[in-house]
Amino acid sequence: MSSERKKNPEHFQLNPNWAQLQQKLKSSAKPSRHSKNPQSETPNSILGKRKERPNSETDDAKPNPLMPTNDDSSVTDVLAMDCEMVGVGQGNKSALGRVTVVNKWRNVIYDEFVRPVERVVDFRTHISGIRPRDLRKAKDFRVVQKKVAELIKGRIHVGHALHNDLKALLLTHPKKDLRDTSEFQPFLKEGRRKALRHLAAEVLGVEIQNGEHCPVDDARAAMLLYSKHRKEWERSVKDQLRLKEKQKKRKQRKKPKADINHSLIAS
Repeated sequence: MSSERKKNPEHFQLNPNWAQLQQKLKSSAKPSRHSKNPQSETPNSILGKRKERPNSETDDAKPNPLMPTNDDSSVTDVLAMDCEMVGVGQGNKSALGRVTVVNKWRNVIYDEFVRPVERVVDFRTHISGIRPRDLRKAKDFRVVQKKVAELIKGRIHVGHALHNDLKALLLTHPKKDLRDTSEFQPFLKEGRRKALRHLAAEVLGVEIQNGEHCPVDDARAAMLLYSKHRKEWERSVKDQLRLKEKQKKRKQRKKPKADINHSLIAS
């Protein structure tokens, strides 16, 4: 029997059922090789879709326009300043609590908390962002005042409602060198001044002063507003100065005539 089985190869063929099972295993194994690609590609395709979402692109890729354009922290010919106030006296009197100065590249060149001469009774934290701990090691008012005066001397001074900041610092600055974003004609609405946060949103497309104010952001916003309209702004300043000069000359011409007429009447 064994010799017959050896001679007859048909007896050594696989069982049909077993052969079918092997074929199924092979066929199922082949797709599994291909299925690795979709499985490995699935996370990539999902990530790809996430990258294509417009919202995520704007959130991640959109730069903050207030950020400096370089790392140059030198004192430039144009400086922007913003101050935060605290309450002294009965609380309704304002005193300087923090001052920030940025250069034309919007890099911070001076940023100090200030210890007022009078005792602080209201830190106005919800607006100023200043807390008691900030003033424990703050610089004396006179030290800060002197430093700011040195920085802005002979330079164009940019800011919003600058009269408030200069008043808090007990400083003055030539009017011809002031660039106040609250007074620039194109920024006015029917002759009325706009808040800095409204100008930042409308002109720069950036939100500031949502809650506690940041003098760094405010100073940078004022500088960027000025920079975007610098040519137009400087042209209008020159025109105003020329007009004033003409008016002065006219007054000087009229004075001698008035003096001659007076002398004739007296004689």
